[in-house]
Amino acid sequence: MKAENYIKLDFPSRSSNEAFARTAAAAFAAQLDPTLEELGDIKTAVSEAVTNCIVHAYPDAIGRVHMRLRILPGGMLEILVRDWGKGIEDVEKAMEPLYTTGGEERSGMGFTIMASFMDKLKVRSRPGRGTAVVLRRTIHPRPGRV
Repeated sequence: MKAENYIKLDFPSRSSNEAFARTAAAAFAAQLDPTLEELGDIKTAVSEAVTNCIVHAYPDAIGRVHMRLRILPGGMLEILVRDWGKGIEDVEKAMEPLYTTGGEERSGMGFTIMASFMDKLKVRSRPGRGTAVVLRRTIHPRPGRV
């Protein structure tokens, strides 16, 4: 599907960049005129995806995170968050609520949260090669706006 607009960002997997990624995604999505609730949902989903890269993909090192945002026809926002880290052995298991490989301090709700705030969540991963998370959310025009 041809994008109407897009941006690409690459940044190190430092926790300080999670807030930047959220803000960049919200700023890009703003062109679709989302509600504050929709913006909050987008920011939360991006935060979870980027945090997974920081905590799980590169647990003992700083690695590269790639984020691509696209506006597709029909007001669809597509967000890709990609890393080249550890990868996920069992994606289906990792998507189960409360499952985590991050230790006691992690809730294991990242994918569940992403799925609940977006219309579509797709996860592709290969052990030792990294993970790609694709999030999609349609922003419907508000009444009285074109």
